[in-house]
Amino acid sequence: MLENQPYLSIIVPLYNEEGNVRELHRKIHEALEKVGKSYEIIFIDDGSKDKTLEEAKGLSPLRLIVFRKNFGQTAAFDAGIKAARGEIVITMDGDLQNDPADIPLLLAEMDKGYDVVSGWRHKRQDPWSKKIPSRIANFLRKMLIHDNIHDSGCSLKAYRRECFQDVDLFGEMHRFIPAILQLDGFRVSEVKVSHYPRIHGVTKYNWKRGIKGFVDMISIWFWRKYSYRPIHLFGGGGVLLSVIGSGLLGWMAVEKIFFGAALTQRIWPMMGVFFILMGVQLFVAGLLADIMVRNYYHSRNRMNYTVREVKEQ
Repeated sequence: MLENQPYLSIIVPLYNEEGNVRELHRKIHEALEKVGKSYEIIFIDDGSKDKTLEEAKGLSPLRLIVFRKNFGQTAAFDAGIKAARGEIVITMDGDLQNDPADIPLLLAEMDKGYDVVSGWRHKRQDPWSKKIPSRIANFLRKMLIHDNIHDSGCSLKAYRRECFQDVDLFGEMHRFIPAILQLDGFRVSEVKVSHYPRIHGVTKYNWKRGIKGFVDMISIWFWRKYSYRPIHLFGGGGVLLSVIGSGLLGWMAVEKIFFGAALTQRIWPMMGVFFILMGVQLFVAGLLADIMVRNYYHSRNRMNYTVREVKEQ
């Protein structure tokens, strides 16, 4: 069911998926026709070097976004989300491992009042070379981010359009979108979805993406805990180092005055001065970060909170 203003927007990044693109479009189209809601399908060609673009150009209905080169999956998702017109945005992979027939499961969960619904590949059909790094990443994510999501790497997710009003995606952050939105108070849930082995093409995941994802995870951890109060992290660390340095210098002074100890050949006075200088620098960095955070929110005409609704009674 197609309309000028769709209810659903399906976002699919594609990179060297010539063997999957036509079958994927057919499955999405069939699944959405059964849903009975107006929709649009948006494919993003992320600089494919095979015939993916040629295969996609012959498909309809379709909105096709073509990158000049390969910018990565996160950039493709960001471009698709910014181009989407639907009230509900659904993202998925282009390798046919996600099943478009699971879209009604996501929508049913959203009907319960959730803003974000993430797919959970509880029976994942991937080689252990992908499963093991994924499980390690999930363990670290649970420790650092606490987003209560079992499978952040599953691209099959549904979002309300307003979730992305102030969100820009960089790096490998597409897998952490629910965590980012949860920080802003959006309600997040998950449902079990199907997962199939890759039939055509090769996986794009490698150790470089794993490292980038870990660095992005640290960034989100920092943003989660200290985005509104960086002075607490840097300033607190600075005070701690300054206290340690002052303690070392005090100890050296006591040894010099009361015990006549020679300090010229000892490293501790230098260490005390070093800790104090580092503490002062960290504290100043905290103050500057605090000013930058305030300017960040001021420039975006927003505060460090979000309002879901206002009721007058």
